[in-house]
Amino acid sequence: MTHPQADATRRALHAVAELVLAGPQHRTSGTIRLAVTPSGFRTVAAPDLAVEGVDLLVAGERIPLAGRSCEELAATAGVAAGAPRGVYGDHSDIGPAEPLSLDPDAAAWLERCWTAGATALAGLDPACQPVLWPEHFDVGILTAEGKGFGVSPGDAAIPEPYAYVSPASPRTGTFWNAPFGAARPMRELGDGLLAFFTEGRARADSDPAR
Repeated sequence: MTHPQADATRRALHAVAELVLAGPQHRTSGTIRLAVTPSGFRTVAAPDLAVEGVDLLVAGERIPLAGRSCEELAATAGVAAGAPRGVYGDHSDIGPAEPLSLDPDAAAWLERCWTAGATALAGLDPACQPVLWPEHFDVGILTAEGKGFGVSPGDAAIPEPYAYVSPASPRTGTFWNAPFGAARPMRELGDGLLAFFTEGRARADSDPAR
């Protein structure tokens, strides 16, 4: 994705997911898991909060994210802003008092990527429930065999949305193009996301280990 506001939008949505949804949910209900929706993401337990597009949904009311801080958004939702405590080490890099900057088109692309990821993951392994994790902001599953599959909105290593396959142990071969396994930009996959996951699962079983 080359949209000029893509990085700022990803950072802002990550901050809201972690500080406004996952943190309060963890303190109230003991889980950090979030769920992908057709146009955003939501908590899976109390408090009942969701992001749709570039708005926070609170009791049916839409609160624009842009220009507000996570502290302001949390106060509107009746919760205290803050990341889950003592669960993971990496965090979003926006503080609770920092105003958020988002672009609707960039947000829509990220949300389409998560939705496509959740759909493909459900097709790959119906026994695994896709989770949007607030730590790295990826939607993913971990199979019983220890293989990881998912879609990331981008990070320091790959600054755009990408799909990934992470085998239980490193593999060799041209398919495996990343330190953690295999990665492909979402803009290149099109309708081939499930096929990429399926090939990765097969190669994780057949390609030689390092």
